[in-house]
Amino acid sequence: MTIHTPMSKRITTLTGGGSDGWDVFIKARKMIAAGTPVTELTIGEHDIRTAAPILQDMHRAAMDGHTGYAMVPGTDALRDTVARRTQERTGVPTTRDNVLITPGGQSALFAAHAATCDPGDTALYLDPYYATYPGTLRGVSAIPHAIKTRAEDAFQPRASDIDTAARAVKNAKSLLINSPNNPTGTVYSQSTMEGIAQACQSHGLWLISDEVYDTQIWEGTHISPRALPDMAGRTLVVGSMSKSHAMTGSRCGWLIAPPEVIDHLITFATHTTYGVPGFIQDASAYALSQGSAFEAEIAAPFKRRRALARNVLAQQNTVGLIPAQGAMYLMLDIRATGLSGDAFANALLDTHHIAVMPGESFGESAAGHVRVAMTIEDEAFETALKTLCHFAETRA
Repeated sequence: MTIHTPMSKRITTLTGGGSDGWDVFIKARKMIAAGTPVTELTIGEHDIRTAAPILQDMHRAAMDGHTGYAMVPGTDALRDTVARRTQERTGVPTTRDNVLITPGGQSALFAAHAATCDPGDTALYLDPYYATYPGTLRGVSAIPHAIKTRAEDAFQPRASDIDTAARAVKNAKSLLINSPNNPTGTVYSQSTMEGIAQACQSHGLWLISDEVYDTQIWEGTHISPRALPDMAGRTLVVGSMSKSHAMTGSRCGWLIAPPEVIDHLITFATHTTYGVPGFIQDASAYALSQGSAFEAEIAAPFKRRRALARNVLAQQNTVGLIPAQGAMYLMLDIRATGLSGDAFANALLDTHHIAVMPGESFGESAAGHVRVAMTIEDEAFETALKTLCHFAETRA
C-alpha cells in the first residue's frame, strides 16, 4: 500500500534517524525463531514469572467484575497504597493526590515529559541511558540533549556537567535521571543527588526521576531526590510494578508529582491511555501489600548472580566490571579487546550464540562496553559469563 500523505515528523523521527539500539536483541530473536539456541542476556526480564498469589488475586478481581472502565487516575486503593509506600520509604508527605497510575513506567515517562516540556524545549538526560529515553523526549516534540558521564567515575554524573549543559542549550526545561541505573548498575550517591538537585534549582529545571529499580540495591542506599530540601515541588518520580514484583507484562506503573501536575495529567490520560484495567490495579495493590520482604525475594536472584559474576571476573584481567551497585544488569568494560561494544556483541552472538547488549545502544559514554542482564538461572549465567571472558581474552 502506498502512503500518499506524509506522516508526522513526531512519529518518523523518534529514533533520530538512526538505530533504536535493539539490533542485537532483534538479531538474537530471529536466530531463536530459526531454531538456533541462544543464551539471552539482553532484556531486563525476570527468569521467574509473576507469583501465583498475585495472579490469583488478579483472577479474583476479574471474576468479581472489575473488568470495566477503571477510574482514569487509578483506583483509590492503589493510589493510596502507592502513596503510603512512597511516604514510608522517603519521609515525604504523599497522598493519592500526588499519584497517577499509568500503563507501565514507560507511559509515566512520556506523561512526565508531556507535563514539563513544550515543543522545542530542551529535555536533558544522562548518558548512558535506557534506550527509549531519547525517543520519549522526541515523542513530546522536545529536543533531547545528552549529558555524558564517565566510566572512570563509575558513571556517577557530575553536577558541573549538568550545569554546563543547562547553560549551553536553549530553553532547558527538564532533567531525566535513573538510579539505580539501567544500563550501568550505578546507584547515585548522596553527594551526586545533592549536586543534581542544586543544578535543577539553579536553572529552574523539572527533575524527572526514574526509580523503577528502587528495590534492587546491592550496595549503598537509594535516595529519591524528591526527598531532598526544596525538591518535592519540582520532582516527578516514575515507578513501576515491573521490576519490583516481576509483573512486566501487567503494564502497571505510576507517576508521583505535585497535585497540580497530577490534575493536568489526569486530563492528559483521559485523552491518551484512559487508565489501567481495574483487575490489574487490584492485583498490584495486593502485591504491594506483601511488603519489602516479598520485594527482596524477587530481587534475590540478581543479588546472588552479581556475587557469581564478581567471582568469575576476578579470575581474569581482560573484562572490567563497573561497580554493580544495583539493578539487574552488569556493565562490562571490553575495551581491552580493541572492539566496540557493538562489534563485540555481534561477534559473541555469532561465535558462541550468547546475546548481550552493546554499550553503544545506551549512548556514547558506554562505547567499548556491553550490558549483561542477570536474567537466566545461576549455572547457565555463570557458564555464559566465563565464555564471554574467554572470548574477550582471545580478542585482546
